[in-house]
Amino acid sequence: QVQLVESGGGLVQAGGSLRLSCEASGRTFSMYAMAWFRQAPGKEREFVATISRGGNPTYYADSAKGRFTISRDNAKNTVYLQMNSLKPDDTAVYYCAAREGVYRTTAPEYSSWGQGTQVTVAS
Repeated sequence: QVQLVESGGGLVQAGGSLRLSCEASGRTFSMYAMAWFRQAPGKEREFVATISRGGNPTYYADSAKGRFTISRDNAKNTVYLQMNSLKPDDTAVYYCAAREGVYRTTAPEYSSWGQGTQVTVAS
């Protein structure tokens, strides 16, 4: 399996932006579709965005469309989540996930997970 480490979380005011990064190690990064999920207190983990092995196509949850952008740099073994126009409802722990093969949008289909990075959006 691939090992994943997220970074870039923090506290931001509503309307602000953050860029999350997830660096992978251990296996050939380009073999893996990547995704971001998030989990707010008391809620289930939910899908945010996913990206195919080559970087295209991508797919977003409705809550992320038009505000978030997922991208990857296979030369750097890193996937990113650019988050703009952040809202208090975006407050959650954000997790990076990887699976071999094609992308999916449900958490059980991902075999490797990072430890998460906290994003807090103040109103």
